[in-house]
Amino acid sequence: MYQTEGEPIWRQIAGSLEVEIDQGTYQPGDRLPTEGDLSRRFAVNRHTVRRAMSFLQEMGKVRIEQGRGTFVQNDLVEYPIGERTRFTQNLHSANRLPSKVLLRAEQVRADASVARNLGVRKGAPVYLLETISEADGRPISVATHYFPAKRFGGIIEAFRTSQSITESLRACGVSDYKRFSTRITATMPTRQLATHLQQPQTRPVLQTESINVDMDGRTIEYGLSYFASDRTQFIVESEPLDRHAVLKRPKDEDD
Repeated sequence: MYQTEGEPIWRQIAGSLEVEIDQGTYQPGDRLPTEGDLSRRFAVNRHTVRRAMSFLQEMGKVRIEQGRGTFVQNDLVEYPIGERTRFTQNLHSANRLPSKVLLRAEQVRADASVARNLGVRKGAPVYLLETISEADGRPISVATHYFPAKRFGGIIEAFRTSQSITESLRACGVSDYKRFSTRITATMPTRQLATHLQQPQTRPVLQTESINVDMDGRTIEYGLSYFASDRTQFIVESEPLDRHAVLKRPKDEDD
């Protein structure tokens, strides 16, 4: 066992487990042995083990999930959110390998929320893309993207080819775009969402509700994304505030 003269037993236990985590004995996401197993291994009571685990959690080495056990903390993906939020660029900047899985692609009628955020009439045709975004082959988010059908008639085919929202928009004539707004909230996942993210349903997810506009200020995309909270760290980038900026909605986009 890791030992330093004068240190309490719980701290020595924490030190031993920390060394094993750092050396790769336990990988990110692995579940550590139970309190009972660790009590027998170190010949201490469960209270001492519990204190060691709490210390490791405070250090960010592990996370304790009620009823499930203690897990080695995953490496967080730093995900900047700013004027130009791009999934692939963000992952490459974090030295991660980005990939996407297409879950659903179809034309639907805009409900009240989608219509309001896209600036079209309720019931207007819009294209929907639902995707799983992965970092190094592990899912970090599930997103639903909506686009005005009148302007983006070929976006589904473009996405099937490129697997990139940015490239799909470029194929439809939008060479550049920027983020107009992002709302971030914490929520509990549905069973299906938890399955897609490969996480327990009892763990909250981070929801982002976003609007992207072209360089003329016209709304081109409304999106809802759900990020695994134990794998993602948002970095909100500050930008100069343009108090005269006006969001330009498409007029009668569905006509």
